[in-house]
Amino acid sequence: MAHHALSSQESYNPNHLLDILLGKMQLKNDAALSRMLEVAPPVISKIRHHRLPVGASLLIRMHEVTGMSIRDLRDLMGDRRTKYRLSDAQGRPKPEEKAAQAAAAAAQQQQQQQQQTQQQSQNNEASSSSGNYAH
Repeated sequence: MAHHALSSQESYNPNHLLDILLGKMQLKNDAALSRMLEVAPPVISKIRHHRLPVGASLLIRMHEVTGMSIRDLRDLMGDRRTKYRLSDAQGRPKPEEKAAQAAAAAAQQQQQQQQQTQQQSQNNEASSSSGNYAH
């Protein structure tokens, strides 16, 4: 059974949040809640069984439907984190992407050098053919 990182927090209980939403919106069951939040019913089930975290998009939808603040919604499920920290690996290009970027940069630099060489040779030709000749 796959658990997400947040489920390791002792206070994390998404069921509490879902139960509060059911009461606040006067809904009878999770199927009605899933319709109200416009998500598939298995999403609510997976959240209840700690197989899926309450994601940002679902939190935003809960906020839109209930008018409750995101902070309050997170507090109700026991998510007490004040900051989200990204690991060093996130946001970095993969090694193959790095190699592709380096190759593209080298090709672009080579193309620029070729253009500069062409411009210089054109300038040299123009200056030598436009000289003043006395006839």
